[in-house]
Amino acid sequence: MNQRTIKEPVEVIGIGLHKGEPIKLRLEPLGRDAGIVFYREDLALSIPLTPSAVVDTQMATVIGNEKGTISTIEHFLSAVYAYGIDNLRVIVDGNEMPIMDGSAASFCLLLDEAGVQEQEGFKEIIRIKKSIEVRDGDKFVRLDPSQNATFDFTIDFEHPVIGKQSQFCSFGTKPFIEEIARARTFGFARDIQYLQSINLALGASLNNAIGLDDDKVLNPEGLRFENEFARHKILDAMGDMMVTGHNILGAYSSFAGSHKLNHELTVALLADRANYEIVSLEAVESRAFSKSFA
Repeated sequence: MNQRTIKEPVEVIGIGLHKGEPIKLRLEPLGRDAGIVFYREDLALSIPLTPSAVVDTQMATVIGNEKGTISTIEHFLSAVYAYGIDNLRVIVDGNEMPIMDGSAASFCLLLDEAGVQEQEGFKEIIRIKKSIEVRDGDKFVRLDPSQNATFDFTIDFEHPVIGKQSQFCSFGTKPFIEEIARARTFGFARDIQYLQSINLALGASLNNAIGLDDDKVLNPEGLRFENEFARHKILDAMGDMMVTGHNILGAYSSFAGSHKLNHELTVALLADRANYEIVSLEAVESRAFSKSFA
């Protein structure tokens, strides 16, 4: 399998989560070996996607530098990860990605509209050679060597709707679309009220998140999956792993992980070449992984 980009430029306008203002997102193809490059059109600022570009993980994954930032990239990047896109220019005219419906489903539709195109040059992936883990108390994120690419996430919230729930999935474009992409982000009403009081989360609504009070889901339509919360955490994890610029052949697992821990995991992973190797997909013996992008 060769490297991938999109066939045609495509764009969409959506609301930014924090400013509550319209954000235009445009995707353009890039040539082989160019990687994923974000571009702030309003600042004429390019931000290549690498773990070193991450500047904040408190409420979302944020990349940038002293000249400007782009927030909430993880939902979009999960779709890029699932579709196996290697080279792409991501243009926004503000400091955040549009939140869309709080999941990755709209970004999947956008990539479908653009079409996926193979390029010259073999697709390269990161193959995990040694187990690596980042912990914060009982919370952890971990990557283990495996001939299969899998994601296994468990969360435990003291809330009657969430509680302890898990989701396991084998990586692939089709499983992502069917099992993960529609899972929405979630937030508690009391937290949203505070954030809006300090001019954050101004675009948050029940149209782009699962809202929760102390004992129930506030969205009239309810949940899309019984364990939608755990599924969304896998969505976030895929997006955060895409910050490495590559798909990963290995087993990801987590208990109560976060953007912060995911970022620390990617930094720790790439800090030591004993942890991984970059190989062409052609060299991978796992047929299941090679076929997962179909």
